Amino acid sequence: MAADALPDQFNVATYFVDRNVAEGRGDRVAIEYAARRITYREVLERVNRFGNALREGLDVRIGDRVLLLLLDCPEYAYAFFGAIKVGAVPIPTSTLLKPADYEYILNDSRARVAVVSEALIPLLQAIPPERLRYLREVLVVGTAPAGTDAFDQLLAVSSPELEAEPTSKDDAAFWLYSSGSTGSPKGCVHLHHDMVVCTELYARGVLGITENDRCYSVAKLFFAYGLGNALYFPFSVGATSILFPGPPTAPNVFEMVNTHRPTLFYSVPTNYATLLAHEGECDFSSVRWAVSAGEALPPAVFERFQKRFGVTILDGIGSTEILHIFVSNQPGAIRPGSSGKPVPGYETALLDDDGRPTPTGGIGNLLVKGDSTCAFYWNKHDKTKDTIEGHWIRTGDKYAQDQDGFLWYAGRADDMLKVGGIWVSPVEVENALIEHPAVLEAGVVGKEDHDRLIKPQAYVVCAAGYSATPELAKELQEFVRARLAEYKRPRWVEFVSELPKTGTGKTQRYKLRQQA
Repeated sequence: MAADALPDQFNVATYFVDRNVAEGRGDRVAIEYAARRITYREVLERVNRFGNALREGLDVRIGDRVLLLLLDCPEYAYAFFGAIKVGAVPIPTSTLLKPADYEYILNDSRARVAVVSEALIPLLQAIPPERLRYLREVLVVGTAPAGTDAFDQLLAVSSPELEAEPTSKDDAAFWLYSSGSTGSPKGCVHLHHDMVVCTELYARGVLGITENDRCYSVAKLFFAYGLGNALYFPFSVGATSILFPGPPTAPNVFEMVNTHRPTLFYSVPTNYATLLAHEGECDFSSVRWAVSAGEALPPAVFERFQKRFGVTILDGIGSTEILHIFVSNQPGAIRPGSSGKPVPGYETALLDDDGRPTPTGGIGNLLVKGDSTCAFYWNKHDKTKDTIEGHWIRTGDKYAQDQDGFLWYAGRADDMLKVGGIWVSPVEVENALIEHPAVLEAGVVGKEDHDRLIKPQAYVVCAAGYSATPELAKELQEFVRARLAEYKRPRWVEFVSELPKTGTGKTQRYKLRQQA
């Protein structure tokens, strides 16, 4: 589906929420959350109440940003679509970051309102209020501490009737922050038509999603991947989303599958490997397709999962910029170890560094064309020009295409790492290591673990007076853990006498990768 098939005046919240009630699906279960069952009619009412709370109670206007720092819960849907319905711009944000990251995102986006889970409030409280230049209101899902307002109380005093803002299909609908190569996140601006395009091309076109599906995503809603899996994909057809706020440990995932019986299961390679390493029992017989994205799925994980659980994994590649999966293995066309073929409706190109098409089997830079691509990066004009070339987006990935059209991942075009499906800047980890007095220099690259999944490896040059010991290596790992998100912690620390450098003094990470 192309964006030009939609009317010029289009508010995507009405497409995903109001339409289900208007077409007779109001009494179907939209969300299962523990023992709660929430219908589409109830979702619509609460979306409207939140939209009114923003518009009438907090004077939020079209284009204003609303940060969402939430664990997966029903309120995510109310806040996300309620903001969009009044023309505001929600920003689903990772719950795995540090206070300094939230300070940057809040100030860069100029968000006026933040909706935060009670358990995550300490992350914002750690930021001195005077350093948040634009934030005016914090709404808390749960018990609200002093200086904040309770989300539920605000909904209770707001009207359940709401007229949607007459936005354009090309207006900004929401942002998602993507990690930057310098450690500075980039705000990807997505438009009102983007989610509809992803739904039609992938959810309907590849998965064949229907109102009878039950969707459970291990990837959380703050991911571009999880947002589709567990929110707008099921809402597009009146299906059920199964939400879980806790960590995706194997026991938790097994309990969710055994209890809620999903038909579509979405995860990432690291989690699939974790499930295989767990000895517990899980009945996946309700699952008609498992989906993987975020990083390349090792063939051994595909084969072991299929053998043990009897479920085929459709592996694919997506990105924050393109919003969801644009290359995928598809029913009837599966080649383990590959990322699959372009999803119908998207086009791909493999070009060498001079911009010429690569031959079959040759490695090239992957470019993608499709109507779900972000419009630009907020406040990053040069990076936008580097990434978006007319209708095409440079993914930063290196791929090869075989004679049958399957695409095979060959690594990153830059030095970014993908750990557990999340981009990690080596510079950020190196900078954290260098803060330790024992570290003179540090270089960070990706290294495969025993499951052939990428994790950070650090090469460290000790400062004078310090000795390379196993105790120091462990201390450095804990040092980084205290400053950065857990997934950024180096899994291995190797001490070296010097780092390979260019003539201008830049660390040659490609040489470190050869050592890893």
